[in-house]
Amino acid sequence: MEVTIQPVKTRRDLRKFIFLPEKIHKDHETWMPPLYVDEWTFFNPKKNKSFQYSDTVLYLAYKREEVVGRIMGIINHRYNEIHKEKDGRFVFMECYDDQEVAHALITAVEAWAREKGMSRMVGPLGFSDKDPQGFQIEGFEHQTVVAMAGNYPYMPRLVENEGYSKKVDLHDYIIEVPEVLPQLYQRVYDRISGRSTTYEMLEFSSKKELKDYIVPCFRLVNEIYAPIYGFVPLTEKEMHDLAKKYLPALNPAFAKVVTDKGEVVAFVVGIGDFSEGAKKSKGRLFPFGFIHILRALKRSKHLVLLLGGIKPEYRNNGLDVLMGIKMLESASKKGMETIESHLVLETNTPMIGEVLKVGGKLIKKFRIYQKGL
Repeated sequence: MEVTIQPVKTRRDLRKFIFLPEKIHKDHETWMPPLYVDEWTFFNPKKNKSFQYSDTVLYLAYKREEVVGRIMGIINHRYNEIHKEKDGRFVFMECYDDQEVAHALITAVEAWAREKGMSRMVGPLGFSDKDPQGFQIEGFEHQTVVAMAGNYPYMPRLVENEGYSKKVDLHDYIIEVPEVLPQLYQRVYDRISGRSTTYEMLEFSSKKELKDYIVPCFRLVNEIYAPIYGFVPLTEKEMHDLAKKYLPALNPAFAKVVTDKGEVVAFVVGIGDFSEGAKKSKGRLFPFGFIHILRALKRSKHLVLLLGGIKPEYRNNGLDVLMGIKMLESASKKGMETIESHLVLETNTPMIGEVLKVGGKLIKKFRIYQKGL
């Protein structure tokens, strides 16, 4: 049956694009649906400022009248200019296990990028590394969590058959939360915290206390994430938008901030895993979906680390240990049993080393692919 590719032009087309994955993944036990209110915001150029510095295209694949695949193409001009690259990106690729459909989708987005003067295609990769990235290649038995891609095992094979090869892998680790911190951790904490410094470890008991530190933490992100593959600096508008998006769901107990004379120099933020609530609500907040999500957040025994980092000149001073121990303490007090690291680039050996020190075990791998055009 012939595959045809059509660009998304209308709101009706966009609805098909957004809701196709729930059809493809209807029997996928570990798949977590997105929150669709966020999807409508993400794909709205008036609300998602990333569209302002990017060229984009959305394609749907049809067999007769049935939608059987989708893909998004992105040219992030800001990133390309900073890194002197001519990369097009593909992301949000979904289809059934059908090479013909995959070929049609990939070929269409490659042709679009080639016409825009690009010399290489990479992906899955969104506007930045804050969007779900890579295809999962290992650990399919584990539940997908927030801001992480969830695909069937056949997806990597489909793109590899189209001539794509590995660009970089990302690792995801799980850490067991001890009921009582080992004495070694406590001795390290006492030694580091006992030094004569101007550091202050901030912990929070309310969202109101935390609110004023969200944007300063994102400003620090711009500084420390600059060398990381796929990262694009956040604008002030994007910082405030992200703060509004995540603050309602954050438990202030899982935010740790270190300041030096009032300046934010390190932080880490985690969120309870609400995947079961998202699955029960089928990604819909209303009319009652938000109840499932709030209940899942309250009952969760699994903490997912969203973001964190240390200002370069403050590294190797033990701040990672201070924050890590405080996070483990809070996780234990709140009844958490495990912590998931979220995605760590395989080249980020210092971060991987810290995760392994606290007993982290590799549970998932994701891969970003590349192909010359």
